[in-house]
Amino acid sequence: QVQLLESGGGFVQPGGSLRLSCAASGITFSLYAMCWYRQAPGKERELVAAITSAGYNTNYAVSVKGRFTISRDNGKNTVSLQMNNLKPEDTAVYYCKAQRVASYWGQGTQVTVSS
Repeated sequence: QVQLLESGGGFVQPGGSLRLSCAASGITFSLYAMCWYRQAPGKERELVAAITSAGYNTNYAVSVKGRFTISRDNGKNTVSLQMNNLKPEDTAVYYCKAQRVASYWGQGTQVTVSS
């Protein structure tokens, strides 16, 4: 049974930082590209960051480039999203996704940025 479990969400003031983690089980993690998506209330889910299976290549949404960093540890089956200089518009539920031929989603973790 595939399971992706996100953690690290919470409430932070603008300019603050959070680190999200996603622990995967039930898949050969090192074969999957991993992504972080987010969905704000009333908006469509959007891709935030992605990392290839070996971790050599990453991609970011324009809105987070320079502030967010995606990384992975294939030995621990985890992918992380370091989020710095957070803005109110970063408020959303953040989801991790494992992508290969099939894709799998986590349940999401809430990030709220507010003063």
